[in-house]
Amino acid sequence: MGLTAIFGGTFNPFHIGHYEMLETVNQLDFIDEILLMPDRIPPHKECDFLAGDEHRIEMCRIISEDFKKVKLCLIEFEREGKSYTYDTVLELKTKFPDKNFTFVCGGDMITTLDKWYKFEELIKEISFISFGRFEILQEQFDKKVKSLKDMGADITVIDKKIIAVSSTQIRNDIEGCKHLLPEKIYYYLKDKGIYIENQI
Repeated sequence: MGLTAIFGGTFNPFHIGHYEMLETVNQLDFIDEILLMPDRIPPHKECDFLAGDEHRIEMCRIISEDFKKVKLCLIEFEREGKSYTYDTVLELKTKFPDKNFTFVCGGDMITTLDKWYKFEELIKEISFISFGRFEILQEQFDKKVKSLKDMGADITVIDKKIIAVSSTQIRNDIEGCKHLLPEKIYYYLKDKGIYIENQI
């Protein structure tokens, strides 16, 4: 039986870095399905402006149409408080005991994984799929992955580096960052006037 990948994020907005990762995971033979999961209240991030829940959910729904394995999952909107990955993983495993889950991480997430809420318990509950990023040195990335594995984490590294995209930059200048957005997302943001108060 294959794995169910959890692809979570704030998606504020959903940009081409997210899209590249999703596209790659969708092509992996050992992945049966992907749960595209927007955070309700991201615990690790403070940002200048968080788009409304309905808009971040809709961006994920729009993107999910592009991939046969992707399903929109709103489990983090069904409970109160911050969206800790550990709590989400336990809830998913309880709801779907017949599924084997893995968690998709970008290179920036891997570098801080050992600082996550209940990290030591989390790595006992779920495996990880990790991507590198172009702005992170390969030696630094490899050293971090080895360190996490030494702590007991089960990490599969995908041999593809993802472009570093600044969500803040996009929020501040959608027109200038049009190339950093999937076309459908660009037009959605324009149509709804999202982030317009951020424009410089």
